[in-house]
Amino acid sequence: MKLESIKTYVVGNPPPSFGGRYFVFVKIRTACGIEGVGEAYAATFSPHVIAAMAEDLFARVFEGEDPMQTETLWRRAYGEGYSLRPDISLMGVLSALEMACWDITGKALEQPIYKLMGGLVNPRLRSYTYLYPDANEDESFYADPDRSAERAAVYVKQGFTAIKLDPVGGYSVFDPRQPTLERLALSERFCKQIREAIGDKADILFGTHGQFTVSGAKRLARRLEKYDPLWFEEPVPPERPDLMAEVARFTSIPIATGERLCTKYEFAQVLETGAATILQPDLGRVGGLLEAKKIAAMAEARYVQVAPHLYCGPIAAAANIQLAACIPNFLILESIQQMGGFHEKLLKTKIQWEEGYVIPSKAPGLGIELNEEVALANPYTGKGLHLDMAQHPLGYY
Repeated sequence: MKLESIKTYVVGNPPPSFGGRYFVFVKIRTACGIEGVGEAYAATFSPHVIAAMAEDLFARVFEGEDPMQTETLWRRAYGEGYSLRPDISLMGVLSALEMACWDITGKALEQPIYKLMGGLVNPRLRSYTYLYPDANEDESFYADPDRSAERAAVYVKQGFTAIKLDPVGGYSVFDPRQPTLERLALSERFCKQIREAIGDKADILFGTHGQFTVSGAKRLARRLEKYDPLWFEEPVPPERPDLMAEVARFTSIPIATGERLCTKYEFAQVLETGAATILQPDLGRVGGLLEAKKIAAMAEARYVQVAPHLYCGPIAAAANIQLAACIPNFLILESIQQMGGFHEKLLKTKIQWEEGYVIPSKAPGLGIELNEEVALANPYTGKGLHLDMAQHPLGYY
């Protein structure tokens, strides 16, 4: 079985665009006709550049090779151009190709990927969602604790046992910064009102995006502890895990991090410094399925749990599900609401979500099939990247 061709898709995610402005998919095909799909969570360049990078890497490393040789293909790609280090764009592209190889392997062997990576451990995967506005609401929703508390109660009624929010304000290329007193008070108010709305029926996951200094994160954590969040996510930028560890030692709230990290090497630094007790690898960025399985094993030895991150499309979501199904230290899975909307339209068979849990598919490979007609009918024509950061300092400016 040899890899023969690749096709890429840059898909625009129509409003409300939950999961980002676009998704970058790949489909690779063997000479014997088996196809596998993957998704790149790489956003440092135009998505069309990322798609071209996938085609380039496929031609140089993957074409003509056995898709079951994932370890060898990974090492060859990782060392391209005399790098051998976590390059975030390369790893996004490699993640997509690696998961597509696993999809092919599962289809060839007629087994879901989790069966090939240790077997089914978790037949039901606890899931959470961000608090998202309804169709008739605007962006002001995200700054309104009253509406967020109401929405949290709705999600809990649907079956979710955890919800996530990030009320601390925008993030900037000039971060980290000190939080303003207004945002400290508002963050506390969000947690207070949500806790009152949902009681002990669901966990609160407090998200930030590395906005704050160590001292600023400590000030915020002190205010939030009384509401017992399940985690405090990425309280400081991810580039210095030794400094994130200072926050972890200061607060009783578990620290979670990982969405911007690549490879076992970067996650090893998190574990060695004690920066976090919950790891959030994103399967479209971290290096693929096998790399994430290695990271989960490293974490298992330190009693650290894994909560796969998702802010992209349904193919990366399917890869997250395969990983979560086969690891003993799985904690919770990020879901974009109930994985409906445009995510559902992009698949021929919907990801199964039942009363707060995702049910791993028994279908071979990733357990999903891309609806190419929908993907091709929604090309991304914008110029913006997946997400934006403010280009000026925030806070007391």
